[in-house]
Amino acid sequence: MTNSVNHLFSPFTLRGITLPNRIAVSPMCEYSAVDGLANDWHLVHLGSRAVGGAGLVITEAAAVSPEGRITPRDLGIWNEAQVAPLQRITSFLHEHGSYAGIQLAHAGRKASMTVPWMPVLQTMSEKEGGWTNVLAPSPVRFADNYPVPQAVDATEMRRLVTAFRTATERALMAGFDVVEIHAAHGYLLHEFLSPLSNQRTDEYGGSFQNRSRLLLEVVRAVRGVWPQNLPLFVRISATDWAADGSGPSWDADQSVELATLLRGEGVDLVDVSTGGNLHGAKIPVGPGFQVPFAERVRREARIPTAAVGLITRPEQADAIVRSGEADLVLLARELLRDPYWPLHAAQALGQTISWPVQYERAASGRVPHRAPVVQSGKQD
Repeated sequence: MTNSVNHLFSPFTLRGITLPNRIAVSPMCEYSAVDGLANDWHLVHLGSRAVGGAGLVITEAAAVSPEGRITPRDLGIWNEAQVAPLQRITSFLHEHGSYAGIQLAHAGRKASMTVPWMPVLQTMSEKEGGWTNVLAPSPVRFADNYPVPQAVDATEMRRLVTAFRTATERALMAGFDVVEIHAAHGYLLHEFLSPLSNQRTDEYGGSFQNRSRLLLEVVRAVRGVWPQNLPLFVRISATDWAADGSGPSWDADQSVELATLLRGEGVDLVDVSTGGNLHGAKIPVGPGFQVPFAERVRREARIPTAAVGLITRPEQADAIVRSGEADLVLLARELLRDPYWPLHAAQALGQTISWPVQYERAASGRVPHRAPVVQSGKQD
């Protein structure tokens, strides 16, 4: 890919949609659903970020099956009842000028856990609302307080691919414009990619080609039912941060190779994060610490990327886009602190952004209100 000169508030076109700016809400688990159903919390949480000016708002990880949840309070998209509450949210996002994305996920060996704000993070029993059919490529637990998973067999492998495909069909029904497949942070698809968690000896284990097989099958199933005019993202962890001698692992070289394959399968953007599959990994956390991975994937695999990880200042985010390190900037904690960060960032950078008409009197000078997004999820 060649680096074009853009900035944080320049539009970004992927297939049939054009985001009004390069700011996206990163998927952030809220652990506030019951039976996988979105509720008023999700509407207000996601909707306020649209009001705040984000060009793309991506939901938290939505489990493609009940056993694919991290906790019993995860969002889900495994049945028809979950569509209408999500459609309520996408309609609001569109009304306020943002495109709507959903992250499809399976927690793998990190499933059936307590919510993170409980005093002790531990496996939940069936009596407590957990489940025993925790799945992984191999029966290797993540840590001592996590469940021992069951190795996925051939029948379950087919069910997993089907679950992602049918979840995609529901996402279309719910009015989403972007689907992101979650293959990062030590969850199921990342577990298959990494030799740390994948100790299989069949066609899904061993070589890079074999370890990538399930993700590519999922991508093909999703792309096969997701409209050609709508973009498909994949989130990856570019490295396991296993440089301390933890054994063969997933790294940046393999991430570039995978991203190249994903581009050939119709993936439009790789959302580049890191870590999550090695308990106790030593990660050099600091401002923008994951951005170099997004830049390398973008440059070497020639595919658009999103950058994440301790991006907090407008000047920092703008520099990432201007320098061609990434095409999108995904914000998480900073948007929890300030849902209106895009509006404030535009002022700080001297860029133009439209405010909601209800808030225009708070803007420094009158600006046009944000036009609604035409719902694109049901187009051919």
